[in-house]
Amino acid sequence: MSDLVLKNIGVLVTMDEERSELSDVNVVIRNGMIDTIGDDSDLIESKASYTLDLSDYIVFPGLINTHHHLYQTLTRAVPGAQNSGLFEWLRTLYPIWGRMDGEAVYISTLVGLAELLLSGCTSASDHLYMYPNGATLDDTIRAASEIGMRFHPTRGSMSLGESSGGLPPDSLVEEETVILRDSQRLIEEYHNPEIGSMLHVGLAPCSPFSVSSDLMIETASMARAYGVRMHTHLAETKDEEVFCLERFGKRPLEYVMDLGWDDSDVWFAHMVHCCSNDIKALAQNGMAVAHCPSSNMRLASGIPPIRHMLNYGVDVGLGVDGSASNDGGHMLSEVRQAMLLARLADALEPDEQKINTYGGHFTAREALEIGTIGGAAALGRQDIGAVEVGKCGDLFAINMNKVHYAGALNDPVAAAVLCASHNVDLVVVNGKVVVQDGMLRTMNMDKIVKRHNEISGIMMS
Repeated sequence: MSDLVLKNIGVLVTMDEERSELSDVNVVIRNGMIDTIGDDSDLIESKASYTLDLSDYIVFPGLINTHHHLYQTLTRAVPGAQNSGLFEWLRTLYPIWGRMDGEAVYISTLVGLAELLLSGCTSASDHLYMYPNGATLDDTIRAASEIGMRFHPTRGSMSLGESSGGLPPDSLVEEETVILRDSQRLIEEYHNPEIGSMLHVGLAPCSPFSVSSDLMIETASMARAYGVRMHTHLAETKDEEVFCLERFGKRPLEYVMDLGWDDSDVWFAHMVHCCSNDIKALAQNGMAVAHCPSSNMRLASGIPPIRHMLNYGVDVGLGVDGSASNDGGHMLSEVRQAMLLARLADALEPDEQKINTYGGHFTAREALEIGTIGGAAALGRQDIGAVEVGKCGDLFAINMNKVHYAGALNDPVAAAVLCASHNVDLVVVNGKVVVQDGMLRTMNMDKIVKRHNEISGIMMS
């Protein structure tokens, strides 16, 4: 693998322990890992194999997407699901998703990952929990490998159909023995736990209203036997809370913790409706949260208490969530949305709860933290999320000499979040330039987008 040298960087946001922001600095990436950071141009040039001058750029660690459903790029803005809450939204879309096949999953994954890469995302988790018409998780893994994304696919599952009291139609659920057998196959075939790995496999039963208690228990047992992480939707809506109370006599977090989902190898998507006891339990047990602000607003699910989670020491990452509940997959925009929603949450809280708690509004830099190092923690990674020697060569850069940032150069770091979000100029994953001059270099998307729209039209007909 060739060395990559980024020289004369205008501003480098490292996200190291000191949250250092460096000016006029150089970065060398060798064999996919960050080898050198400094201002010794002679040393840097001696290591050069491929050099980019970034004197007008601000460079950030690659953003990390901790929750997505990439297949949903096929069903954006579906008329019958535009104005629904989660349960009705799902009932509308389940039959459409049931028409997918392996090609649909592969093509939709390419589209979703391309969108993420162009927005500064270098690592992405995906939650595929239905496998109709021969589709497999392998279809997503192939797409990620071809486009050049660091990937955390999770083998999702649904086993509790309508006839058994669950939400999904019986036609989309699987037998639990099949789920567990395929989960084992995928871990053994693909999971790579080494430092710098491009592929981590996780296990992800869909939700309390779509899988059985037995499957949650067996999944936890398998995940821990293989040392992989566990993921599920949790506490997303009031409807889910009612479902858990009526069916199990427990609130969502209490229910899954009793099934063994109670340790630092777990991260939950959403956690919108959680109380102070839930937040304390998350912190005490080291469980992380994937915060999906746009999706939560789109489905009117609510505002999660992210500020309180962070105050208690809960690891919080960001997720764009599925493109049918966000309708976009722009990771930098999600960072901005997280900042704005946190400020709104602050404004809605009673004044007495803010005393000795908040030091001011949720900042742009705090939002960047959960989009980078917070995401790395949620995915159980110590080798991504920051631009530091010994970490993976994953980063993105923005040329600040653009109309979008005019008048904001007095604080370009905050400007990247506060100003309206646009596609970034440069993305490097594992030391390879994947996006340059705002264009994807690893794949021509024209034919893929055309085929994607054809498949989407067939599924909707």
